[in-house]
Amino acid sequence: MDKKVKFIASKEEDITSWYTDVCLKAELMDYAKTKGFIIYRPDGYAIWEEIQSYFNSKIKNLGVRNVYLPSLIPMSLLNKEKEHIQGFAPECAVVTKGGNKTLAEEMVIRPTSETLFCDYFKNILHSYNDLPIKNNQWCSVVRWEKTTRPFLRGAEFLWQEGHTLHSSEDEARQFALEILKTYRKMGEELLAIPFIAGRKTDSEKFAGAKETYTIETLMPDNQALQCGTSHYFGTEFCENFNIKYQDKNNKLAYPYYTSWGISTRLIGALVMLHGDDNGLVLPPKVAPTQVVIIPIKANENKEVNKVANKLYSDLNNANIRTIIDNSDKFTPGFKFAKYELKGVPLRIEIGPKDLENNHISLTYRYSGEKKVVPLNSSLISNVNKELDFIQTSMYKKALESINSRIITCNTKKEIEDTLLNKKGFAKFMYSDTSDEENYLKEKFSATPRVIPFDEIPFDKVDPITNKKADKVIYYSRAY
Repeated sequence: MDKKVKFIASKEEDITSWYTDVCLKAELMDYAKTKGFIIYRPDGYAIWEEIQSYFNSKIKNLGVRNVYLPSLIPMSLLNKEKEHIQGFAPECAVVTKGGNKTLAEEMVIRPTSETLFCDYFKNILHSYNDLPIKNNQWCSVVRWEKTTRPFLRGAEFLWQEGHTLHSSEDEARQFALEILKTYRKMGEELLAIPFIAGRKTDSEKFAGAKETYTIETLMPDNQALQCGTSHYFGTEFCENFNIKYQDKNNKLAYPYYTSWGISTRLIGALVMLHGDDNGLVLPPKVAPTQVVIIPIKANENKEVNKVANKLYSDLNNANIRTIIDNSDKFTPGFKFAKYELKGVPLRIEIGPKDLENNHISLTYRYSGEKKVVPLNSSLISNVNKELDFIQTSMYKKALESINSRIITCNTKKEIEDTLLNKKGFAKFMYSDTSDEENYLKEKFSATPRVIPFDEIPFDKVDPITNKKADKVIYYSRAY
């Protein structure tokens, strides 16, 4: 058997090696020559295309239009927002030469594009009639990270970044929250990933933001993963970049600004959350291949080959992403292992005995469950129902797993036990003090992940500080 199928590290024993093995051997990516950079192989990029397609349709319904801005930012432009550049300075890649000439001004390869968008907005916003402005771009950014892992943290990664201007604070905040709601829904509907939505603490918010909203989830090793953020900036960016407009009272006013983004980190979350020791496990809606057909003894039985090819054609015509493997080079067992490694959600086997009984055999990738369904005119409908069942079941399985690792803590000892033994999210009442954050970070390398929107306070006192508390917070180690 091919090594890429056979040799994958144990997820339970060595999740770091397991993760790298799956990303490489499932052919999602490869390493580039430049350290920290990766090549997105067709299956890896196809997952990103499904994310793009889903999210594009949602934001366009909200009135957002896609644009594209340059990848280089003049240093003078970046320096206009001091807090912003201080937040990103250690990660910036700087260009000092163009061709054979030293540049008159250093250029930064965009780590994010708030400054570029602000420079652009000041030229196109004139009147209240121009508001709101809702733009988004799909691009790559470069952040020179010290430690990188494919998809989860890279020197360069793909993402979308949305930027909007609004006439009121309330409208801007509501739009930033609407985007966060869309991210959370995407986790449920597309990725089968449960996200916990809420606000970041002031220490964890994005550089220059008034408030940062986040979606967080928990990986199998009980470390948190931030999967998307939405930021409310108020008017400060606009003031620094002199973005003004004439309001309804013929007075000059500054608009209220938001930005928001998700990245290919979502692919890393998919791999780590759903995968197993046989490789990748993909939810049907985001899988590059949803169904693989494996004819058994097709070269010995022409009818098997005929039925398999017709089914392949019918499924693709029904917009079900399907491939057929009727090669005679490898055994059925090898093929099963190959497509399990690649995470194909549903496998269909057709052999002579299946035709005799007028049925086909189905195998669910996520659970290994096998079943037979009739080979009749309702087959396409049945396959669609099976894919929907897999999608829903994967979300429920992930939700149960994550909920079981959210530990409600009523005492300092319980918080410390949860963080020390890496049991998952430590959930407790929070009094919002820097001393508490510093203590938990220094002692347990844990950080405040999210102040959830939909949590009801369950006590009145922070168990660490013994101060009055009215907010619930989740803490854990994080990627």
